[in-house]
Amino acid sequence: MHTDVVPDEVVVITGAGGMGLAIARRLGTGRHVVLADVIERALGDATRMLKGEGHQVHPVVTDVSDPGAVASLAAVAAGLGRIRTIVHTAGVSPVQASPDRIVLVDVIGTALLLDAFLPYAQAGTVAICIASMAGTMASLPAEDERGLATTPTAELASLSILDPATMNPGSAYGIAKRANQLRVRAAAIAWGRRGARVVSISPGIISTPMGQQELAGPAGDAIRGMIAMSASQRVGTPDDVASAVEFLVSPAASFITGTDLLIDGGVVAAIQFPAPT
Repeated sequence: MHTDVVPDEVVVITGAGGMGLAIARRLGTGRHVVLADVIERALGDATRMLKGEGHQVHPVVTDVSDPGAVASLAAVAAGLGRIRTIVHTAGVSPVQASPDRIVLVDVIGTALLLDAFLPYAQAGTVAICIASMAGTMASLPAEDERGLATTPTAELASLSILDPATMNPGSAYGIAKRANQLRVRAAAIAWGRRGARVVSISPGIISTPMGQQELAGPAGDAIRGMIAMSASQRVGTPDDVASAVEFLVSPAASFITGTDLLIDGGVVAAIQFPAPT
């Protein structure tokens, strides 16, 4: 897919892992790439790699659960030019973090990012938030879903459904990723009034370092079983996600906003409608 390149355009990517790198390579040519991650060494390695490939990279160490850090990231990006795209891949998984950290990074972090970048959104700006198929499979009461979607960010952590004491890492992750999907849906009107769009993507099992950790963790056998029963019968790649992002930020997707795109190779479909034995 070919897109026009404008020198003062800015692409912001949070998360310097496998998906973040694939997306930077797909969207970054001829643009400023603002790359953010909380781990300084990982951010430095990714920056050197991308710069070595000819990209203009501006690394910003950022904890997405810190309101000040996220606001500073948005200001840095806006100072470089017109923010064309924000892709929020930063997050933690059940094997990496406790329920309280999952809530802080995956729920509060996404809400903070949407808040911080909204004032800089303009015609043609697109924000993509990476959720998960775990969110698609989460079944929550309507009242809780409304709370996750619309509660002011400063009050989100006080919601009873986000009480870390009531969750294990797996359930916290599912709730967090459902919250991402809902938060994006609720944000679409405000972004639309600025001529901008916001979409979430829910990947399935993707072969990133995080994905490999999950496969090697306690849920590994269950995950391999889901892959085996799916329509594609394979693990996804970072390029699968980057291809979807490339489409969603393009003019071809100008009527798509406030919704979620499931990219899971058919895992959710197989769980809902398993093949006859």
